[in-house]
Parts: sequence; C-alpha cells; structure tokens
Amino acid sequence: MREAKRLKRVSEYYFSKKLKEIKALTAAGSPIINMGIGSPDLEAPSSAIGGLLEALSEKGVHQYQSYVGRDELRVAFAQFYQTHYQVKLDATHEILPLMGSKEGIFHISMAFLNAKDVVLIPNPGYPTYEAVARLVGARALFYPLNDKGLPDFSAIDPKLLERAVIMWVNYPHMPTGITIGPDGFKYIIDLAKRHDLLVVNDNPYSFIGNDNPTSILAHTQGYKNVLELNSLSKVFNMAGWRVGALTGSKTLIQSVLKVKSNMDSGMFFGIQRAAAKALAEPKSWFVQLNEVYMQRRKLVELLAKSLKLEVEPGQTGMFVWCKLPKGVQSEAFADKLLKEYALFCAPGFIFGSEGKNHVRFSLCVTADQIEKAIMRVKTKKL
Repeated sequence: MREAKRLKRVSEYYFSKKLKEIKALTAAGSPIINMGIGSPDLEAPSSAIGGLLEALSEKGVHQYQSYVGRDELRVAFAQFYQTHYQVKLDATHEILPLMGSKEGIFHISMAFLNAKDVVLIPNPGYPTYEAVARLVGARALFYPLNDKGLPDFSAIDPKLLERAVIMWVNYPHMPTGITIGPDGFKYIIDLAKRHDLLVVNDNPYSFIGNDNPTSILAHTQGYKNVLELNSLSKVFNMAGWRVGALTGSKTLIQSVLKVKSNMDSGMFFGIQRAAAKALAEPKSWFVQLNEVYMQRRKLVELLAKSLKLEVEPGQTGMFVWCKLPKGVQSEAFADKLLKEYALFCAPGFIFGSEGKNHVRFSLCVTADQIEKAIMRVKTKKL
C-alpha cells in the first residue's frame, strides 16, 4: 500500500526514533541518563489525583463527554487565567479544552490554513509547527529571533510574507528559555496587525523558573486574531494525562471546534475533573516546583561547564540551552555524549538551523542523576 504524498513532506518525530534507540541501549545494559525529553518526573498535585478518584464514582463517568469540555473545567481555566494572568475569559465561548496542546497545533492549522498558505515559524522553535504545516500542505517559513528574542522579519521575502496566514510564537520560548514583557508582546501584535496574521502563542512554560507569568491575551491591544495554547503537562506534572486548552475569541474558537468535534468524542470525565482541581492550586504550588527546578538548573549548568559548553544567560523553563564550542555540530556532539557517557541530550538542529550549534538539557531528571552525569564526565567512567 502506498503512503499518502503528504508523508513525503515529513519524517518520523526525532524523539520517537531516538527513544527507540535509547530503549534498545538500556535493554542491552547501558545505564542511560535521559536528559533530552521534557517529561516531568515529579508528582501531579494530590488534588488532581483525588479529583480523578472522586470522579470515578460519579454517574456517567464512562460515557462520552461534551466536545467543548465540561463546564467545571472551562470555568477552572477561566479562573486560572484571571488569577495568574489577569485575563478575563468567557468560560462558555472563549475556552476550548484539548487533549494536550499538541493536538491544538494540528486543529488550528486545519481550521485556518489552505494549501500553499505560508506559516511563520520561529527558528529555533518547536519542530511540530513545521511538521503540521507540511502535513496540511502549507509552506513553513522560518523567522530568526533578534537579540531580544523577538521575531525578526527583515530577512523574509516580502512576497512570501504577503501569503502568510499564521505566525507561531512561543513565550517563554522553547528551546532558548527567553521571556518577553509587555513591550515584546506589543511588538508581536503590531507585526500581526501590519501583515494581517493570526498570531498563536504556545504558552506551556510560563510558570517554570519565572516569577512573572503572563499571557499574550493580556496584551492584544484590541486585536482579535490572537489565540493561545496552554497545557497542564509541564506546570502540573501531568504530561501523560494529555490535557490543555485553547483560548481566544469566540469566532476563532468556533472555527477550531469544527475540526476538533470531527476528530474526537470528548475527554475522559475523570481527567477533566482532575485538571479542574489542579488549576485551582495556590501559588505555593509554583513556588515549591521552582525550588526543585532551580536546584537542578544549577547542577545542569555545572554539567555544561564540565563539557565546555556555554550556557545562554537569562533562561526560564525546564530546559538549559547551551552553545557548543566553535565548529562542533549538535547531532555529532549528542551522539558522542550518548556513546561515551550514556547521557542523552537533545541536539539543537532538531529545533531549526539556528540551533545547529547548540544542545538542550532537560531538567526533568533528579539531582542525583545530574550529579551522576557530572561524575561520568569528570571521571570518564559509567
């Protein structure tokens, strides 16, 4: 059976392939320390686990759920945005729960892109933006970040820019850890207005290592063509639960719902109840989470120093973005680290051409494991 032509435009996700290799190495006895993946190893809130167990005894828990999510979950997201971002959202019309924000990237693209439309993607940036653009037949056009970490359109062909429909942004930024303030969001909205773009901010990292979480929806200046993805995966350690939300204007949300309602039959009741409980966690939750990540960040920076890597300054989020010595390529360096030290990090090339001289370390490993990695590098012994 032949593959669809669209699959010639994409390849299997890098981490999907690499994790098979790591699994095989582990099975063969190699003590791999995996610092490549942003999959939190910490516990989900006890309130979320309690909410799940509570839901299991409710009538109708095993039935199909609403395509737009349960009222309690949408209200919880609305309260979360009001409390932490000072953004007022209509829980009925401006919030669409998702089975993880990765799903949302596909739904948004299906809702607003036609074949040969142009999609503006940060370089470096999350590889899924490009893959989904290609799958729907659009053209991925990459923009670099300027010295403030903001989109730089100066090198983009004006004729291609005229065909652009969506601009993906991601602040706090992954993989670089750059954050921006109100002036930065104003700059982005001004760009979107000038070029008539739908701007989508992918916002799963705003609380991690960051004392001033914000949302682009707090800085739209009345511009309506703005959406934001958010997720419980990182900040509530619920990556495997697959729950997030899309927020924005009623009209845009309704367009995305046309896609989503044809793709799934609602999210499991228990997960929705658990997510609603997690979203109500007090600010102390984020404080204790960041204490753990700060300890780990300091250790990873020591690891980077022992590997003669330069840690880019001012980073937030759950990764450490490191610059390689001149002339060293990221894929070769990552493979060498895996072979010589049984240590896996993400090579920067997978995030775009601007990442080819960088690597990314995840903070989703224990302090003990990071210290073990440092010792391996210093002693050259596994």
